[in-house]
Amino acid sequence: MADQIAGKSIVITGAGGGFGKLVAEKAAARGAKVTLGDINGEALDATVAEIRGHGGTAQGLATDVTDLAAMKALVDLAVRGHGGIDVMVNNAGVMPLAFFADHASAYDAWVRCIDINFKGVLNGMVAAYDPMIAGGKGQVINVSSIYGNFPTVGAGVYGATKAAVNILGESLRLESRGKIKVTTVKPTGVAGTGLAGTVVNMDGLAGILGLNAAEANAVFAQMADGSIDPARLNPENIDYANLEPRFIADAVLHAIDQPWGVSIGEITVRGAGDYYML
Repeated sequence: MADQIAGKSIVITGAGGGFGKLVAEKAAARGAKVTLGDINGEALDATVAEIRGHGGTAQGLATDVTDLAAMKALVDLAVRGHGGIDVMVNNAGVMPLAFFADHASAYDAWVRCIDINFKGVLNGMVAAYDPMIAGGKGQVINVSSIYGNFPTVGAGVYGATKAAVNILGESLRLESRGKIKVTTVKPTGVAGTGLAGTVVNMDGLAGILGLNAAEANAVFAQMADGSIDPARLNPENIDYANLEPRFIADAVLHAIDQPWGVSIGEITVRGAGDYYML
């Protein structure tokens, strides 16, 4: 099958680190022209410089995804600099896990979560809509989460934003059939993305671990202190315990690397030995 990534103009939010940076690097390495946004201008500039240093085509704009005008400016940069927008990857997000009993310390983080995870994705979709419709085709990829599959304790607000992302994407798919295809990517618990730094109460993980919580927490502790059996960190092992971010990035690229008439609607990638209930 022909390469469907080379030459495409791809916009990626949250590209200063984590999934966003990894997707940008991998897409550029395959010949895509990437336009990157992140609220952290220094991290964004570093990503752009790194991609260019490896011969890739990249440009960036410091972007607050909660600001529609800023998101439109990011898309406009892609249109002006790379001749259009083929793919919009709405990746920026935070994960303030907390119980409702934690509201005194968690409320501001919850509001920010709603603004970034829900409003930010909506802004990305709105910003990309007109140029994609005018161009006759496009693809929106929204990074959701397995937390959006079903409510769990400790993740009420976060899970609600991800469930909303699922609904937003499916609604766009229905309304723009034959013009814009939509993919929803649902990562499982993945270390190394920076999301752990936005958790308010780590006990909030209990809801998605369920009866596996004690065993999972022991494995997480082993990972932290380096005592885990290396086989559990080997993706060639059926009991692979914790997914590396590169596999989610590869799933995003797989969704892009399809003929225009083929749409992959939803992707969940997990370690075969992970402990997550959803």
